[in-house]
Amino acid sequence: MRLVSAAWSRPGGSPALLLLPLLLGSCLGLVGAARRPNVLLLLTDDQDAELGGMTPLKKTKALIGEKGMTFSSAYVPSALCCPSRASILTGKYPHNHHVVNNTLEGNCSSKSWQKIQEPSTFPAILRSACGYQTFFAGKYLNEYGAPDAGGLEHVPLGWSYWYALEKNSKYYNYTLSINGKARRHGENYSVDYLTDVLANLSLDFLDYKSNSEPFFMMISTPAPHSPWTAAPQYQKAFQNVFAPRSKNFNIHGTNKHWLIRQAKTPMTNSSIQFLDDAFRRRWQTLLSVDDLVEKLVKRLDVTGELDNTYIFYTSDNGYHTGQFSLPIDKRQLYEFDIKVPLLVRGPGIKPNQTSKMLVSNIDLGPTILDLAGYDLNKTQMDGVSLLPILKGASNLTWRSDVLVEYQGEGRNVTDPTCPSLSPGVSVSSSLLTPRQQCFPDCVCEDAYNNTYACVRTLSSLWNLQYCEFDDQEVFVEVYNITADPDQITNIAKSIDPELLGKMNYRLMMLQSCSGPTCRTPGVFDPGYRFDLRLMFSHHSSIRTRRFSKHPL
Repeated sequence: MRLVSAAWSRPGGSPALLLLPLLLGSCLGLVGAARRPNVLLLLTDDQDAELGGMTPLKKTKALIGEKGMTFSSAYVPSALCCPSRASILTGKYPHNHHVVNNTLEGNCSSKSWQKIQEPSTFPAILRSACGYQTFFAGKYLNEYGAPDAGGLEHVPLGWSYWYALEKNSKYYNYTLSINGKARRHGENYSVDYLTDVLANLSLDFLDYKSNSEPFFMMISTPAPHSPWTAAPQYQKAFQNVFAPRSKNFNIHGTNKHWLIRQAKTPMTNSSIQFLDDAFRRRWQTLLSVDDLVEKLVKRLDVTGELDNTYIFYTSDNGYHTGQFSLPIDKRQLYEFDIKVPLLVRGPGIKPNQTSKMLVSNIDLGPTILDLAGYDLNKTQMDGVSLLPILKGASNLTWRSDVLVEYQGEGRNVTDPTCPSLSPGVSVSSSLLTPRQQCFPDCVCEDAYNNTYACVRTLSSLWNLQYCEFDDQEVFVEVYNITADPDQITNIAKSIDPELLGKMNYRLMMLQSCSGPTCRTPGVFDPGYRFDLRLMFSHHSSIRTRRFSKHPL
């Protein structure tokens, strides 16, 4: 199938106008404009790092991880699809891009997002300022294609080739926007299975793209998101695999936020059987992703472009299966939900490396722009380039903390299937029918006051997480990850009060940061300054901003 460029096919588009930004490009590249590197970003959906999420991907680990660098401390700024994906695209924390959940009202692919944020995403900069041909295939944002936000006709600025899934992840019976025109797919495996369709579209792009411009590809798979539909050849894989029985599996979340405490412990046998099946099926779907990675790497090798291509592999958020008796979902502040895989290979990256440096997905955009030779000082991004780490810079001074923030969702109605529950709770986004609001066993995974902000700190001496909830309790959770990697014991009431105050102040500062101020020294950095007077004088205004709705 011959691919058609979105830029040239969009109604009313003027080739001269579309080429003008390219003529004004300001990217020099790493080794001169004649040899700027290509970039491939592979993004999965709901793939954890803590519970064995990379285990099924043997070929991916061999072709990317073993050929380059694996980051063991990679985090997302929000453990939910749309806010996290918006952070990848913009290089910003959620409080700066204002996408707070997976709904249009939460700014997920809304008209406001399209007007304010899409023009300054890193792919838009790559296209307009650096002359890259840009290709997207797969899940974009959860509300993409909504009629109230332009429908499937909307093609975000910056994409030369656009093959985007309407709304949320599916494997069959879905609609793609092909450069703004809808194409419906059915349930025939050979032509409709989405992961394979994305692989074929990507291979076609590599065959038909221009060889006179570098390229950026972003491929966003549905796997391992629900409904966990594996390809036929993989539906019997992992029959003897069960969800990990970690130390925090099927235990009561003592001294935690009320949403965790409401989970039923021990879980019923039916709940455990359900989550074990979900875990197994998630792994099955990832086998097709493994095939996709292999096909792309082989094609790049055959065409002679592999040695000039950086390949990034990551996920939009983690996932849990039974931890603290929460059956399945994401959204929580714990490592299993906020930590993700990140593997990178490319020119100048030595093989078989593991980096413990603390990184966030807000760093992906700055890194890719840095690879293209773009001046990062011209952006308003909160993240930093990972290039010094990837290239093995010596005596590198690096950040010691990142921000994690989430705004809970809840409905002001009672779930008829769970009449004992009060209004204000919400369903796991993984569950499909209106009647499954808190499923299984009426255990809820979200609520309107499951709204929190955390500082995740990692330095040579400290490995901590400090979190505050915006609820009537102003509940605080603090964990020493070194001593308690499963985050079982909340030490908020036993930690040194002075350190607690510093972490509280640092959280307030991060929640009000923007651009360079998001990169100021953390509590355990040599350049950190703590002024108790500033804490009291700024506490009220900063806290109000921290947990406010986005200004739309």
